[in-house]
Amino acid sequence: MIKEEYINNIIPHDSAYKHVDGSAEYTDDIIEPEQTLFGAIGWSKKAHAIIKKIDLKDVRLSEGVVSVFTYLDIPGRNDVGPVFDGDPIFAKKKVEFYGQPLFAVAATSIELARKAVLKAKINYKELRPIVTIKDSLEKKQTHFKVRKIKKGNPLKKILKSENYLKGNFTTGSQEHFYLEGQSAFAIPKEDNNLLVYSSTQHPSEAQQLIAKMLKQKSNSITVLVRRIGGGFGGKETNFMTAAICSLLAFKTKRPVKLRLDRDDDIILTGKRHEFYSEYEVGFDNQGLINGLKLKLASNCGMSPDLSYAINERALLHIDNAYHLSDIEIENHLCKTNISTSTAFRGFGGNQGMMSIENIIDNISRHLNKDPSEIRKVNFYKNNTKNITHYGMKIEDNVIGDIFEKLIKSSDYKKRYAEVKKFNKKNKHKKKGIAITPVKFGISFTTLHLNQAGALVHIYTDGSIYLNHGGIEMGQGTHTKIAQLVSHSLGLSFEKVKISSTNTSKVPNTSASAASSTTDLNGAAALNAVNKIKNNLETFIKSKYKIFYNKEPIYKDEQIIFGNRTFNFFKIIKEAYLNRVSLSSTGFYKTPKIKFNKEKFLGRPFLYFCYGASVSEVTIDTLTGENIVDRVDILHDAGKPINPALEIGQIEGGFIQGQGWLTIEEVKWKANGQITTFSPSTYKIPAVSDMPKKFNVEIYKDGKNKEKVVNKAKTTGEPPLMLAMSVFYAIKDAIASVKNYKKIPSINAPATPEKILMSIKNLTKN
Repeated sequence: MIKEEYINNIIPHDSAYKHVDGSAEYTDDIIEPEQTLFGAIGWSKKAHAIIKKIDLKDVRLSEGVVSVFTYLDIPGRNDVGPVFDGDPIFAKKKVEFYGQPLFAVAATSIELARKAVLKAKINYKELRPIVTIKDSLEKKQTHFKVRKIKKGNPLKKILKSENYLKGNFTTGSQEHFYLEGQSAFAIPKEDNNLLVYSSTQHPSEAQQLIAKMLKQKSNSITVLVRRIGGGFGGKETNFMTAAICSLLAFKTKRPVKLRLDRDDDIILTGKRHEFYSEYEVGFDNQGLINGLKLKLASNCGMSPDLSYAINERALLHIDNAYHLSDIEIENHLCKTNISTSTAFRGFGGNQGMMSIENIIDNISRHLNKDPSEIRKVNFYKNNTKNITHYGMKIEDNVIGDIFEKLIKSSDYKKRYAEVKKFNKKNKHKKKGIAITPVKFGISFTTLHLNQAGALVHIYTDGSIYLNHGGIEMGQGTHTKIAQLVSHSLGLSFEKVKISSTNTSKVPNTSASAASSTTDLNGAAALNAVNKIKNNLETFIKSKYKIFYNKEPIYKDEQIIFGNRTFNFFKIIKEAYLNRVSLSSTGFYKTPKIKFNKEKFLGRPFLYFCYGASVSEVTIDTLTGENIVDRVDILHDAGKPINPALEIGQIEGGFIQGQGWLTIEEVKWKANGQITTFSPSTYKIPAVSDMPKKFNVEIYKDGKNKEKVVNKAKTTGEPPLMLAMSVFYAIKDAIASVKNYKKIPSINAPATPEKILMSIKNLTKN
């Protein structure tokens, strides 16, 4: 007897054992055939300059070098910009960031390739780089015209308010630091075909851009991805490595493997957008926001990439969980001479949320009230105050219930009082506590990306082959979709074979991003399964003269039509012998999405994910060091397909968010050179940074009201925003230094240095 349920149950990640014993195969693990070459990239040592001369003679003569290529060797489009032009594969006459690729080498070993690129002689005419948001705004260097959004009359509301605050706030950049770096392996095939293994979140777009670069049709390029060792958005659009690798293979007619080392990876690739905000806010004595004016600017780097969409999502999440009746926003997309800022878990939503949370926190300190009370006052309500600033009605609001349940389960009120008592008794060690909410919209804001395809085969022995457009990057997508398929057919999980994502099997896929991967691809897979089931049921009813109008039950390896039961494996064999199709494609498109980008009105999301976290920290006022003492999380995952995987995502997302807000700091010199380009200069959270107590629960009353697979909600991006409570707990601890009578000024990340500076500024006068 097999288990009745294969969803809503814990099943190990399909690659869990392989991850532990090291047998999980990634791009760089693929065994190279004979004659394989290895690539390396020669890149600019200037951030902004005219290229006067490139001398590659010594590079070509270097040991082991087979070929050297520049932009002159590209048959087609010298650009891998996914939406807008501006991302040249190789620079032509001008470089626009430190690390921009200039040429590439194919050599007989990776060591010889990397040695060869260092022998290039390049003469530059240096130009003054723009590195910061401030410089960009002063020079009016932007990628797009200023975007303005207005709802109501915020200025009037501000002027009539009982209280007024203004200020500014910055959230820093962040390096993706995925465990598997940027890598690709391209193998030429006959008729100019090319097989490309790539560590990418978007195989279809990689396929299309490689084809355009080589001046080939998409059907001649196959991109294959079994798994990637982390992406976090950094592999959603960064096609440079795959493109250069493909060019080397196409030109040499030999297999080529290209893997960036860690330093080059950080130098050459984009980061999370740094955001800067200026605000004016009017509010009453209860802390209710009446009017808000906001200037929001982001450092987009040298090219547009996905910056328009990322800033748009920031604007869509500037409310977080709060009803803003009157609001005006001015959005600047700053062009600078750093590597192109790109997608990162949260996709701008978290930067928008941090802006409003900073305002909410400052309001509470101005009024000398518990910040949790100010947050509750401003929450969206269920029957009133439920329309967002972009006109979408919120129909699934559970933030109030989650917030109250977490306050109770975490003993927030008691601990809030205990923290204040502790701070009165201790001079140099100070504690802080904060509770913050999350409301995050799920769907791509670009309409056509909300689609997915899948391919399902049932073989004559009853085993299942599953292929879909989603990428497995550790989040358990393959496992969860296989669970959905096995459950739908009433089979054990082991009967489903999870295959590599392959552009020749499922075409025109969307990126694994926007937290929509399981929603989209799971629905597409079930669509394919349902087509096969319909074929089976039609055959069974016809052959066995069954008049049964209800849906048959697939359970315990049986198909049940009322009082008639058929063994699944026997009927599959029988169906094959009777020429019944046991294979099908599936397709899904997200319903209800309709958003006017120009008017900034409509429904950009199918649903929202909700959550809340309480963090308690201790800071050392002499060193600026901080310890996260305890974290309590309550997160709405709907009806989870695999609770263990969801818990893992919540924990991992939170720690990554904690890193962004407290530890990880990307720095550039005034000349545009990045200085935090290695594990020795850029720190991510370690085991010692984990909360000492870490309590994570899934909201038991959660259930997605929309028609999504299993009524589940995604847990890819939203948990990262839960880490906001750590930052505001640190800010709370700083405030205690002056007995909570002054509003601390601190930007993210709250590094020890910034904590000390904030304390110093707070204690002046």
